[in-house]
Amino acid sequence: EGDAAKPRLDASAASFNFNPSASAFEFKPRTVTPVAGDDGRGPTPPPGAPPAKAASLSIGGPAKAVTIGGPAKAKASEDDAEGDEAAAAASAAKVEKVAAKVAEVVIEDEVVDDVDDDTFDRREHLNLVFIGHVDAGKSTIGGQILFLSGMVDDRVIQKYEREAKEKNRDSWYMAYIMDTSEEERAKGKTVEVGRAHFETEKKRYTVLDAPGHKNYVPNMIAGTAQADVGVLVISARKGEFETGFDKGGQTREHAQLAKTLGVTKLVVVVNKMDDPSVEWAKERYDEIEKKITPFLKQCGYKIDADVTFVPISGLTGANMQKKVGSDVCSWYEGKSFFDTLDDLEPLPRDPNALVRLPVMDKYNEAGAMVMGKIESGTVRMGQTLMLMPNKAGVKVAALFRDEVECTKCLPGENVRLKLTGVQESDIQPGFVLCSVKEPIHICEEIECQLALLELLEHNSVFTKGYKAVIHIHTATEEVEVTKLVSEIDTKLRKPKEGKPKFLKSGSLGNVRLRFAQPVCVEKFADYAQLGRFTLRDEGRTIAIGKVTRLKPKSSD
Repeated sequence: EGDAAKPRLDASAASFNFNPSASAFEFKPRTVTPVAGDDGRGPTPPPGAPPAKAASLSIGGPAKAVTIGGPAKAKASEDDAEGDEAAAAASAAKVEKVAAKVAEVVIEDEVVDDVDDDTFDRREHLNLVFIGHVDAGKSTIGGQILFLSGMVDDRVIQKYEREAKEKNRDSWYMAYIMDTSEEERAKGKTVEVGRAHFETEKKRYTVLDAPGHKNYVPNMIAGTAQADVGVLVISARKGEFETGFDKGGQTREHAQLAKTLGVTKLVVVVNKMDDPSVEWAKERYDEIEKKITPFLKQCGYKIDADVTFVPISGLTGANMQKKVGSDVCSWYEGKSFFDTLDDLEPLPRDPNALVRLPVMDKYNEAGAMVMGKIESGTVRMGQTLMLMPNKAGVKVAALFRDEVECTKCLPGENVRLKLTGVQESDIQPGFVLCSVKEPIHICEEIECQLALLELLEHNSVFTKGYKAVIHIHTATEEVEVTKLVSEIDTKLRKPKEGKPKFLKSGSLGNVRLRFAQPVCVEKFADYAQLGRFTLRDEGRTIAIGKVTRLKPKSSD
């Protein structure tokens, strides 16, 4: 009897509306309007009208009656029109209600949770990039730092020392800590950007050992784009400083690129002070400082506030962790290299700002994994973010700082994230993870303030139609000049009258650039790290610039 009382579900019904949380199942044939009757919900049927198909059949729920049969469809009555309008309004209200609920669900992760656990480290994190001319000693200094801070075992150092001797490269053994590939060790040149971590009582550091050779400048740009502090390594050895600093040397280009890519603080390390041609001579140190200071000013560094000079020996470790003794260098009264880094002023970073994380690299490890530096905001486990320009909603399934899995990371951290909701094949370097509330702009065209450094000899006029490659945060794309808006007077820093037809090396101007493919960018004034860039042509850096206006991609 109980079975007989149960309603039977008809699979051939015209419409089947199922809501598991509702107290009733409801069947509504599509072609029939709601039942009209004497309860005020519609017009009374005319006398003698034939019964229509069942307009509504309710099973279960609060309704006690089942109505079968109903009025004929009224033709073009005003009441019917009002009923349709009311139904449309109710439907629209329902849609808005659902949309509001979805929005709440998506953005609920933005609530700041300041409960810290064991994985959270409040010490400031800084990315150090070692830049400078090839053979200045960048990798050796990086290796020495790791050795002095206890990140590398004595036995490992002895092994590297033996390997270096076998290759007749006795002084390269420290560099082997940073240069891990056989190609790098054989040539004695860094190719990729080496990474390593060390910490002091005050701060945590990631060392980015950038290539010095001009062939690998794009790799150096990728590393420097993530850096907070630049360590410009200069060789004090007779002849080596001059080679690196003269026209064609990488010291100049690296310093310019570092400033453009957002490295606001610069520690100029005068290396190889123990060399027989130098022997910690104050005259040589002063000569280098005197020559390089005007150039750094020209790059935009404030010498007193942003630049520190430190003499060291990367090979012996003198003046690195502990201040050099007066028996070795009697005239130096400054701090050691480690103390100089620890005493740098904290960088202004807002953990409560909108999330901006440019993707530097990606790979597949039981799901999509992305690597990058948090430029703005705080990233948390379980957080919902937007991947642009895909406009894909993704969730942070796992979060790693260095090799440590953690629950949240502050701006300035290098992180690895496991994402759900997107395939690894759909992610590219240059994409940006950002807050759902206000995603990053996707632009086809930008207006920028551009400083031309040195154009190519055979292409020495910068005008409309000029093509180059832009490096902006972690993205690389081809661009074309669409308009020269104005030329800027370099002394007055104001636009000159009239529209320029071309710009030459050394000039400053407002220029419009069009990307070959839409790119995620922000204005320099809003997010400096996502609004500064370099232009390169045929392997040479020809200009540096900052984004002043955006032309967002037109929605299809």
